[in-house]
Amino acid sequence: MSATKAVIGLVAGILEHKGDIDLNDPVSTYIPQTRETVYRDVTLRQLLDMRAGIVLSEDQQQRYDLATNWDPIPAAYHSIGLHEFFTGLKHSGKSMDDSFRYVSANTDLLGWAIESATGKAMNTLLSELLWKPMGAQNEAYLTVDKDGSPRCTGGLCITVRDFARIGQLMLDDGIFDSKEIVPLSLIGDISKNGDPEAWKNGQWGKAFAPISKNMSYRSGWYIIDDQPQIVFAMGIYGQNLFIDKVNKMVIAKFSSWKKPTDYLALPLTHHMVKKIRTSLKS
Repeated sequence: MSATKAVIGLVAGILEHKGDIDLNDPVSTYIPQTRETVYRDVTLRQLLDMRAGIVLSEDQQQRYDLATNWDPIPAAYHSIGLHEFFTGLKHSGKSMDDSFRYVSANTDLLGWAIESATGKAMNTLLSELLWKPMGAQNEAYLTVDKDGSPRCTGGLCITVRDFARIGQLMLDDGIFDSKEIVPLSLIGDISKNGDPEAWKNGQWGKAFAPISKNMSYRSGWYIIDDQPQIVFAMGIYGQNLFIDKVNKMVIAKFSSWKKPTDYLALPLTHHMVKKIRTSLKS
């Protein structure tokens, strides 16, 4: 699910480190078709950090959901793909400030920009930049829309052990088998350069306050800036990857909650992480 965003964030950061993209560029630099849309002035960095200032209307959200090819398409509905959805956002969509606002479409648009910039499909990039270099044990899959465009916001299908390997890679400063896979500077950027004010004033600041009042979001990752710092990925129905660098702890968790967000299980999950950390230290 949406823990996919964190993995795409690593891909984007690696590509910037290699000089293949500039995350400060407007998305229209890589996708000229967006120059007349609500995304025309939005940068790749703003897409990554959910600070694009875009809020989809109810109708737009429904069109986006159907464009992902994730839900069954109603018989009477004209089927569209993600590219057609984005280029159709001409005069609608509400522009806000740059506080954190969670819009899953942002990461799918980022994926399109990355594919346009590199000339490679996202599954190829994932394989070349992460999967093979980090020693993944199993194959991974990425869901696509009707035209084959990747669902970068939540379509990655992997095993829990390989999910944990991503966390271990970050814990080990991006090194596997004596080779740098993820630049240390990228890991540092994720852990240090999230904006606490953008989070606090954003969509989920109050909702997550019982878990921590010291949070931010960077490149698809959530950061709890308490002692010790926790960096984690999160997806609906209970998917999580927790990284505690101080205590050298990685926890990968798959779940199948009945609801997309279980507001009882969510804080209990974070409480569980603290309990496990305490048990390992004792």
